[in-house]
Amino acid sequence: VQLVESGGGLGQPGGSLRLSCATSPSIGSFNAVGWYRQAPGNQRELVATFTDGGRTNYADSAKGRFTVSRDYSKNTVDLQMNSLKPEDTAVYYCYALIVTNKGWKRYNNEYWGQGTQVTVSS
Repeated sequence: VQLVESGGGLGQPGGSLRLSCATSPSIGSFNAVGWYRQAPGNQRELVATFTDGGRTNYADSAKGRFTVSRDYSKNTVDLQMNSLKPEDTAVYYCYALIVTNKGWKRYNNEYWGQGTQVTVSS
């Protein structure tokens, strides 16, 4: 599994940035795919993901400002971030989950991209 992020960088408060993650294998191979972030001194936290069945799951801090989308033809999952705030500053990670079953056991195989820095500052 490969997850390659692009985008990010410096954004202004109130501005917008867009992140993109190219996946291999195809995006349809995953049970879940999306974005997490980790700010200095904090634990990694969910930002937005697609879960099984195509539902989206957003952190409260992202609702109304961020939009996660996916493109099956390009095998990408994007995060559009609007109305940026300084507290959005973090390393953003692309995330993917493949669930496998062996007998009665269920295994959650999690994969992460390298991360891309987002800094929101005037």
